Amino acid sequence: MIENDIERIFFSEEEIRERVKALGAEITRDYMDKKPMMVGVLKGSFVFMADLVRAVNTYCDIDFMAVSSYGNGTSTTGAVSIRKDLSHDIAGRHVIIIEDILDSGVTLSYLKGYLMNRQPASISICTLLDKPSRRKSDIKADYVGFLCPDAFIVGYGLDYAEDYRNLPYIGVLKPEIYE
Repeated sequence: MIENDIERIFFSEEEIRERVKALGAEITRDYMDKKPMMVGVLKGSFVFMADLVRAVNTYCDIDFMAVSSYGNGTSTTGAVSIRKDLSHDIAGRHVIIIEDILDSGVTLSYLKGYLMNRQPASISICTLLDKPSRRKSDIKADYVGFLCPDAFIVGYGLDYAEDYRNLPYIGVLKPEIYE
């Protein structure tokens, strides 16, 4: 069972549910009359984004991008690749990038610059987890679910080599799994 690979639970289902609800209320307040385009960064953000958009009580559109700088490793390679681009035009739109974790910042920094070239009205970032201790790029999220210490975490969409995304909580992966 995959739970046996988890050293400890960092954020429980209930803690995540309550924080996502609060983030949805913040976004609702800030974008009430703006109909934002919420852009999920696949694959990690899909669980968070599904819950988040249901907590937003205003009109919004959704789209997805597949962007990576990690491959199957535990740290960034520094090379960002776009595997799936947006399906919609964002010119003049208020864009909210939805990410599972802001870690090194390499991917989000690249993505924000990439999307700015398309002339959106604004771009903000909403991340479930912020791990500032590992930041390599000068980027900050506008909406943060939780600050996260430097540990290798999985669950609630976050993975290691495509596993553990289906855990309903966020836990620390035992080091012997990825070393």
